[in-house]
Amino acid sequence: MFPETKIENIIWIYPKDDGNLVNSFIKEFHIHPVTAQVLVSRGFKKKTDVHRFLYAKLPQLHSPSLLLDIDKATQRIHKAIKSKEKILIFGDNDVDGISGTTLLVDFLRTLGANVSFYIPNRSLHKNHILLDAIDFASQEKSGLIITVDCGITASKEIEEVSKKNIDVIITDHHEPTDKIPHCVATLNPKLINSTYPNRDLTGVGVAFKLAHAMINYLVSKGEMQSDLIDLKRYLDLVALGTIADMGALTGENRILVKYGLQQLQKTQRIGLLKLIHVSEVNPEEIATIDVASKVAPRLNSLGRIGDPRKGVELLLLRDMQEAESLAKELDVMNKERQRIERHDSEDIEKYLEKNSEIFNEKAIILDSDKWHSGIIPIISARIAKQYNRPTIIISREGNIGKGSLRTIPEYPILQSLKDNADLLLNYGGHDYAAGLTIDIKNLPEFKRRFIEAANKKLKQQDISPKLKIDAKVSFKDLTFEFLESLTLLEPYGTENPQVILYTIARQVLPPKVIGKKHLKLSLEESDRFLEGIGFNMEGHKGQLMRKNLQLLIAFTPHVNVYLNKSSIQLQIRDFQIIE
Repeated sequence: MFPETKIENIIWIYPKDDGNLVNSFIKEFHIHPVTAQVLVSRGFKKKTDVHRFLYAKLPQLHSPSLLLDIDKATQRIHKAIKSKEKILIFGDNDVDGISGTTLLVDFLRTLGANVSFYIPNRSLHKNHILLDAIDFASQEKSGLIITVDCGITASKEIEEVSKKNIDVIITDHHEPTDKIPHCVATLNPKLINSTYPNRDLTGVGVAFKLAHAMINYLVSKGEMQSDLIDLKRYLDLVALGTIADMGALTGENRILVKYGLQQLQKTQRIGLLKLIHVSEVNPEEIATIDVASKVAPRLNSLGRIGDPRKGVELLLLRDMQEAESLAKELDVMNKERQRIERHDSEDIEKYLEKNSEIFNEKAIILDSDKWHSGIIPIISARIAKQYNRPTIIISREGNIGKGSLRTIPEYPILQSLKDNADLLLNYGGHDYAAGLTIDIKNLPEFKRRFIEAANKKLKQQDISPKLKIDAKVSFKDLTFEFLESLTLLEPYGTENPQVILYTIARQVLPPKVIGKKHLKLSLEESDRFLEGIGFNMEGHKGQLMRKNLQLLIAFTPHVNVYLNKSSIQLQIRDFQIIE
């Protein structure tokens, strides 16, 4: 039997077949055969790696002493605390930067340090945001600046800071793009000579490591008892920033987020708790999807269109009324962000419809003076995912363009930015998410070079959307016990997505449209009937109106609770009609 119709040109990547390895995992870990197949499909080959993935605990976190310059950083901070010197925490204005800044401010104040913080309002007129901190640090008479989630690409700016007799400690996780800044210490797991095992730490993760190192340092000097400060109470912030920044949820990050979610469920941070409530999330059941889709966007809206300092203020607040008021303000700000995002997205989609020749190229670069510079990261991510191409969205203001880049696994972008550094005012980020500023006069040549490079490297198959399947199942496998066993694989997120299974099923009733744009399917396989929901698939209803259709379906199973009654439901990811 061969598929006759597909809902779109999605390439299915079927699971790896290794029965011996599957059986060895079943025998060793007493897990469901389908769960064992999922692990094999995701590249696990050794039992030790599976054990570490499934059962890793906090004591298995890497020692912060493995970070280069960590001793220099702890000694300098210790000196500042002892001499009552003012310390300024300078954080990036996204959720990763806000949560990491909150962590260090809270932690250092607990140690008795004199700490203030600064989060910049990004502007097209300010290409080097670290310079914003100089005046603030001078006014505060700060002798030490600690960056969070930024600074690794700011060597020239840090030179200017040092001329003011202000020391700088960088904590960052972005790729170094040029000369490493000359400062007291540079903490970054992505440094070329780094000995730290986890390159995927986020900004808040590096900040957490610095806090851990400070405790170790003070204990070693006999100035503190090891149990005086419980580091676990900062893991709610680590989970918040790591999930929001799409940190890979494997290895050490998986441990940090797993225990961080537990901390979020019982967080004592009044402001964070109010933010969770205003996001309409039950804190006792909060999961990665809730953080990524509901809580983080409200904090992020401040960095996009508002004052990101209020994000740190909210997370530090201890007053119930103030926290409730500020959380509601963030909710209103998020609605405004959504309105601007809808407007700009519609404008871009109309442009793409009218200029379909854009899709003859294997990269997309769009620019306009109509689009809000704070919204373009969201839109570039959506366009890159929707059309499966490296995408740059540039917001122009005067002679300066600010760009946000997102890409596909087959095309890391940092090298491309390095190759075009002569045309750029500034750039930085990761291989799969980055930003740039450019003089508008250089934009035509930059577009030409970037698209030409993508066309040369990428094949047609590279830009076709792909769906990675984890295992084949029968409906009889889909029990509540099996779904409970799948929770071993949580938390889900970047590099550890929700499980996608597949089978052949018969459609027993015509599909129904629910919520205006979703499809409800009635499916039968192995004499068992289950309901499937295809989100945003209403447009494919016509293909499914024939009787007794055989469907090859890819889906994620989950427990649906309605009127206190639980049932197993399938979230349909893709389908193919079989003749």
